[in-house]
Amino acid sequence: MNHQLRAGLSTIPEMDDTQFGRWQNLLEERTGMCLAPQRRSFLQTSLGIRMREVGCDSYEEYYQRILSGPVGAIEWSTLVDRLTVQETRFFRDPDAFAFVEQYVQQKAADPSTESVDLWSVGCSSGEEAYSLGMIAERWLTPAGKQYAVTGTDISTIVLRKARAGKYQGRALDWVPADYAGIGFKEMAPGGALEVSDRLRQRSCFSQVNILNLSASPLQSQHVIYCQNVLIYFRRWRRREILNVLAERLAPGGILVIGLGEMVDWQHPLLEPVHSSRVSAFVRKQANSTGETARR
Repeated sequence: MNHQLRAGLSTIPEMDDTQFGRWQNLLEERTGMCLAPQRRSFLQTSLGIRMREVGCDSYEEYYQRILSGPVGAIEWSTLVDRLTVQETRFFRDPDAFAFVEQYVQQKAADPSTESVDLWSVGCSSGEEAYSLGMIAERWLTPAGKQYAVTGTDISTIVLRKARAGKYQGRALDWVPADYAGIGFKEMAPGGALEVSDRLRQRSCFSQVNILNLSASPLQSQHVIYCQNVLIYFRRWRRREILNVLAERLAPGGILVIGLGEMVDWQHPLLEPVHSSRVSAFVRKQANSTGETARR
């Protein structure tokens, strides 16, 4: 840490229990995210840096600014970007992506399938969504099938990066060799990595607050990928989120979540996938009477 940054952090005021609880409640009320007490220092640093940027001397002053009409709404959006950006990478969970790949291969071989829709929930800067796109491109396009990938996130900053589709060259380290040539253009001078035009044309990124999923127009998705998202929410809210996602699956579609994110959840439309390496569910097919049937 350089001297200037260290000096700046030293001026950040201490956050007491009352202040932390107030900000904790506001964040959960507006985004659903539950900030654990162990993350107080993270919140204090994030708020303190932003307060210094906008000229606020206390947490109370900044809190009131957040609540002050349209100006406060803009400031809140900026703060949420600071607090919710999470680390990600291409093909972050190899077992989960292998499961998705197996499903996409089945859809590619199915004569009744014309197109496949894939949704990355909490897509961050786009690596997860483009990983899904690479799988779809590899197996569906040669089979004459269409596909579309949608990435959603609450942060406008990461969504801009996702739409740009440009990454550091070292991001390629996480991409399996079979996909490197499918997903990217040739590396530009200086080591910049750029997603292929074909993948970008078939990918859409949109701002969505996960608390408002019920208002999302996305329906009949074949793949819903929601990893490393639920861990930031209380258990009752995780159930609410998953219940909405279950209803957005197409019959036979798959929902993939992170291992251990929700171990006791069940839904009448879904069947769990019995695996020690992947936490996933399959939506039951509808029978001739319109009722769900076991797969």
